[in-house]
Amino acid sequence: MRAILLGIAAAFFFAVTFVLNRSMELSGGNWLWSASLRYFFMIPFLFIIVMLRKNLKELFVEMKKHPFQWFLWSFIGFGLFYAPLCFSSAFGPGWLVAGTWQITIISGSLLVPFISETVQTENGPITIKGKVPLKGLAMSVIILLGVFCMQLDQSQGISFKSTMLVVIPVVIASFAYPLGNRKMMQICKGRLDAFQRVLGMTIASLPFWIVLSIYAVLTDGLPSISQTNQSLIVAISSGVIATVLFFNATDLVKDNSSQLAAVEATQSVEILFALIGEIIILHTSLPSKLSLFGILLVIIGMILHSYVSRPKTNVINDSISA
Repeated sequence: MRAILLGIAAAFFFAVTFVLNRSMELSGGNWLWSASLRYFFMIPFLFIIVMLRKNLKELFVEMKKHPFQWFLWSFIGFGLFYAPLCFSSAFGPGWLVAGTWQITIISGSLLVPFISETVQTENGPITIKGKVPLKGLAMSVIILLGVFCMQLDQSQGISFKSTMLVVIPVVIASFAYPLGNRKMMQICKGRLDAFQRVLGMTIASLPFWIVLSIYAVLTDGLPSISQTNQSLIVAISSGVIATVLFFNATDLVKDNSSQLAAVEATQSVEILFALIGEIIILHTSLPSKLSLFGILLVIIGMILHSYVSRPKTNVINDSISA
């Protein structure tokens, strides 16, 4: 029960990202600043965490071994993940972005055959390609149906272009995020823990965020104090607190695959927290029955997907959520 509660708490702090990104957009903040400021603010907090764990030296040694790979996969895993999410917030409410984001579990499944792994055997190294988890993918149909219901309802009264400006960036982010993270895990080969890897990827992605912020200055000027403060909250809430809570939850049940699946499924309630947050903070109206039905389908699909995809071994996927 403690692990489940920690997982739900993590989902709450992850949901802050979607609510505040929408808030910054509605108050006139530029999505370029919403994206780049989060990662600028994350660095000192993650740096302190890794330093206190006495793991800084190992991180920098690993980054020196493969500098180009660190930059490439950090750009994909962080840059092409978070920038599109912030962009989509300009065209749709946070709960809709959070709900559509759940398709990342489908994107991750589809990427499996394209990410090979080299294993040492008695006859030398062999390359093993993963197989698409068909059972999990079947459950993903429920998630897609839920997303379709939400998008169908949201698209009524707005142009097809605006709808696509929400959907397409989130789809790009849903593929970029697991691809970048999994490639970095392959490069690190277990030599770094999650906090080291996230700090390293944040540092390696800095050139992208610097370019983005320079463009923001030239086109829109400096961010407002309100946007800066909200970006700081997002960095602390999602980048630090939620991450720590989620990993503590998975650590508690790492030897029980069924309980681990249950903890992973708790992340589906991000949609509910994002919805409640927007109603309270942004005073948005309650979604229609069709959208609420879509939200329910996404949550059910996430729970079923986690159940049928529960690991047969004690290996935990240590990717970081939004």
